[in-house]
Amino acid sequence: MPTVSVIVPGAGGGRRFGPGRKILQPLAGEPVFLRALRLFATRDEVRQLLLVVAEADRATIEADYAAELSATGTVLVTGGATRTESVRNALAHVDAGAELICVHDAARPCTPPDRIDAVFAAAGDCAAALLAVPVDATCKRVDDERRVIETVDRIGLWAAQTPQVFAADLLRRAYRDATDATDDAALVERLGHAVRVVPGDARNVKITTPDDLALAEAILGAGA
Repeated sequence: MPTVSVIVPGAGGGRRFGPGRKILQPLAGEPVFLRALRLFATRDEVRQLLLVVAEADRATIEADYAAELSATGTVLVTGGATRTESVRNALAHVDAGAELICVHDAARPCTPPDRIDAVFAAAGDCAAALLAVPVDATCKRVDDERRVIETVDRIGLWAAQTPQVFAADLLRRAYRDATDATDDAALVERLGHAVRVVPGDARNVKITTPDDLALAEAILGAGA
């Protein structure tokens, strides 16, 4: 397996979560971000963990979780105003010897290890891969007043997850002149490079609302 540097973006405002920083919320006895870091901290192929945090959160995280950051070998990076800026900031700290760069949301603390195995292996084979799940619900496009404009054909639609993993030079090139995108694969797609979809898992929930936090607690309690 190629060596991997892991970037964990956690600098977003989390406005849909409500009061409190979602990555700092307790989950099974630890903050959400630490649960996400632990997914990678003991993997042999991971040579570096970079946690990207908002400037307003950095002092708190450094003070309150110094021991945990040290134990997981995590380096803190200050994020930017957008996700794209935050990942670009982290890329400047990626070890030059890393062959792959993995980007994984700090708000996804329940990713099954076998899905990480699978997306790492796919990226090692084709240089660009992400986890995703097929869209199985009927999709409606709506306007600003929540009126249905059209029903979208769901055939061929997949909902992207993280990890998203890329050859290091490819991701750096994608970010060189990147404008904002909602995920890293979109930037690699703009280069014309194919990105492979690896089947994800419904348990790989992204914490966006308090209900998601409760779901993650149930998933971890069930031994996911």
